[in-house]
Amino acid sequence: MNIKCGIDIIEIARVKKSIENFGQTFINKIYTEDEVAYCESKGKQKYQHYAARFAAKEAAFKAISEILKDKYELTWKDYEVKIDQNGKPKINIHNLEKNKIESIDISISHCKQYAVANVVVLFR
Repeated sequence: MNIKCGIDIIEIARVKKSIENFGQTFINKIYTEDEVAYCESKGKQKYQHYAARFAAKEAAFKAISEILKDKYELTWKDYEVKIDQNGKPKINIHNLEKNKIESIDISISHCKQYAVANVVVLFR
């Protein structure tokens, strides 16, 4: 078995500025409909949640990059962050050969200025 991890940190202000400057064009390129609905439900803290999902997608890419043919094999929307019934984040990676992956674990955190995500992948 092979274990890989990826981590990413981003300034929440950068994501907020991108959303304010590019609006739906940016949102539709990066986030799934479910992610948008979740983030928008968070009111004034929505930018923290958008940033956390952005960091999660970057961290997941870093963790699985060695099994990708190239960096364009998956799109931003192929990585989708969901919250389970206990409030724990999960990341689904669509359009990826799943038989190579045993499990994926993710941790996300954010504060006033930053969002961070760590992804650990256990490969078969």
